[in-house]
Amino acid sequence: MKGLRSKLAILMLCFSLLLPTLASAHEVKTTGAAPDLRAALGQLLGEHALLAILAMQKGYDGAPDFGDAAAALGKNTDDLTAAIASVYGQPAGDAFKPIWSSHIGYFVEYVKATAAKDEAGRQKAIAELEDYRLKQADFFNMANPTYFDKTVIADGLKMHITHLLDAFNDYVNKDYDKAYSDARTAYAHMFMTADALAGGIEAQFPAKFPAETVKSPGIDLRAGLGQLLGEHASLAVIAMQKGIDGAPDFAAAARALGNNTNDLSAAIASVYGQAAGDAFNTVWSSHIGYFVEYVKATGAKDEAGRKNAVAELEDYRMKQAAFFNMANPMYFDTATIADGLKMHITHLLEAFDSYVNKDFTGAYTFERTAYAHMFATASALAGGIVAQFPEKFHGPVTMSPTTSIWMKIGSGALTINGTTTWMDVAPFMKDGNTFIPLRYLGEAIGAEVTWDAATQTAWVKTGGNTATFWIGKPYMELNGQRKDIGTPIFLHGGRTQVPLRFITELLGWDVKWNDADWSITLTKAMAMDMGHSH
Repeated sequence: MKGLRSKLAILMLCFSLLLPTLASAHEVKTTGAAPDLRAALGQLLGEHALLAILAMQKGYDGAPDFGDAAAALGKNTDDLTAAIASVYGQPAGDAFKPIWSSHIGYFVEYVKATAAKDEAGRQKAIAELEDYRLKQADFFNMANPTYFDKTVIADGLKMHITHLLDAFNDYVNKDYDKAYSDARTAYAHMFMTADALAGGIEAQFPAKFPAETVKSPGIDLRAGLGQLLGEHASLAVIAMQKGIDGAPDFAAAARALGNNTNDLSAAIASVYGQAAGDAFNTVWSSHIGYFVEYVKATGAKDEAGRKNAVAELEDYRMKQAAFFNMANPMYFDTATIADGLKMHITHLLEAFDSYVNKDFTGAYTFERTAYAHMFATASALAGGIVAQFPEKFHGPVTMSPTTSIWMKIGSGALTINGTTTWMDVAPFMKDGNTFIPLRYLGEAIGAEVTWDAATQTAWVKTGGNTATFWIGKPYMELNGQRKDIGTPIFLHGGRTQVPLRFITELLGWDVKWNDADWSITLTKAMAMDMGHSH
């Protein structure tokens, strides 16, 4: 991505199912035309990624519900088309739909060719996807020439295509853990797209967004919670389907759902502290276990076991509601939250029961409903948290005299002075070094990060200083002065990866490593001071 100015324009959709409002008087707004635009963009694009991956799996397996999974993906396309038309007019929507739909068709061609072991067919589908991304980039550039850079959009679409193909190829190769890891990356990338790109339409039509913004700490919280809760719902549906089918990837799907729980717990901990995060993890994990019990009882035709699982879910929702009420008594009403959790449980059970009864149309209708409901839930939760801690979420992110950045190996959570945002590629270990995406670390310290795909060059600019990095080079330049990194810079997950130790020492940050949970805390007395670090 090239800054935050090149953006896919998606207008907000109205949510059909809304959780009752948990807080009526918020000092800092997390709703409105601009925040709703960003949330809807993430919801639709994230759903597209997960439905595409699931449909590709079903198509390759020759599953009886492939047609219905594809139909759900088509309805997501209809929603995206309606959003485009609401911004640029019906002719633009009519032009968008066949272009967007074409890349779904090319993925289907790739799946069919893979199943037939037709390598020529696979390469043809890849070539068609390459042609598609350029046409799609042209469409958006023509719609908004000032803010939609054609090359940047094409690069983002390349990343999207690569993520989906990676997840599918992993599945075909029976590397199921990697398949779901890549699926989560593909999903998260859509939210990064929403985050980075949502401002384009705001900038193009400022009259529609007076005194509003698509980005603030509170809106970031809403977006992050929406991403994680929506992913929870979809992964739960997938895991339950895989469980009743006895599919070989069930355990990997369940582990992906567990990793989502860990990220949700980190989000809770970033607001209420680690003890609260740990308590949340225990309660939240229990309801996933009860869904698994329901699946097992259904497979065994054990009606008593099914009823017991439903009773356990009933008990769970009251405990979960009590947790949130204790954390935020003024804005989180126990009965209201319990009612929202009842809806969530019902949606997932209806999606699963429909699947078992081979009502696949109903199964995917309920799946989409369950997914959408989570974004309304996220909006309500974020509103209550922001109202509880207005000093934490007032206005744009600013650096305090002492800035603290927290991250964890394998987790997409990035917490800056208590506010958590989400990375689409988590920090990881390689050859004894910890690597982190350059963009996230740079933007976390208030720097501007730009990227040139043609030359494979990244620049980090702050305080009148410029750091330059080149893919494949074991060195960089700070204001023209060469500095050895010790290992070549490389791309992973579509992001420029840099050794954490090198970049933090370059910028003068203190690094603390926690062996217990593989977390890393960075601190610095004066943020955004590249020039005085040396």
